[in-house]
Amino acid sequence: MLERSRLATIGKKVFSRWLGARRYPQNGLELACLLKRLDIQDERVLAAIADVPRDQFVSEDLQWLAWHNEPLPIGCGQTISQPFIVAYMSQMLELEESQNVLEIGTGSGYQTAVLSQLCRHVSTIERYPDLYRMAVARFAQLGLENISAKIGDGYEGWPENAPYDRIIITAAAPEVPKELIGQLKMGGRMLLPLGERPVDQFLTLFERTESGQGMKTLLPVRFVPMVKGKVL
Repeated sequence: MLERSRLATIGKKVFSRWLGARRYPQNGLELACLLKRLDIQDERVLAAIADVPRDQFVSEDLQWLAWHNEPLPIGCGQTISQPFIVAYMSQMLELEESQNVLEIGTGSGYQTAVLSQLCRHVSTIERYPDLYRMAVARFAQLGLENISAKIGDGYEGWPENAPYDRIIITAAAPEVPKELIGQLKMGGRMLLPLGERPVDQFLTLFERTESGQGMKTLLPVRFVPMVKGKVL
């Protein structure tokens, strides 16, 4: 009788071939082509998706699924977002090469890496030390030098590097964090999931303008909750 580990390996190979036959993306370029068909039109975002190796941001046993348009677990009860959401959020930020970006929730670092291809600098905050260490190691391995990362409380932001042209939050908050509004430049954009329950979450675009503050609801999403404090 085959050992369980061998059975699992054989099962993965068979399933992978079956998925490939169904034309699932097998690399970054194919993933970018799929996202373009899903109405991601920003060519710079598509180029970043094609260039950033998503398979390097998941554990080795999940790398065979890395190019599929689906979220995957990364530990600490967190996930790497599905590529469509990463691309859509990046597109809605309307990033320019000269801009300074704050990201709340580093996670695997995949979204961070995509953003780093689109702007001058990314400051990213993670509350889980294990995720932070793995993400920083990936940034170094890939030679991404325009990223600053730290362990901290996302609700407090990173005032030392403010103000920011754009802020992106990758966890659901019940309301727009007031501390982060103060770190956003006039004319800046903040993108975040709003909603206390998963069934009530909507990706929301917040804009700070001279005449006040504007908010636009974009699409329903499901993110882990944004939690105050950091994990020691």
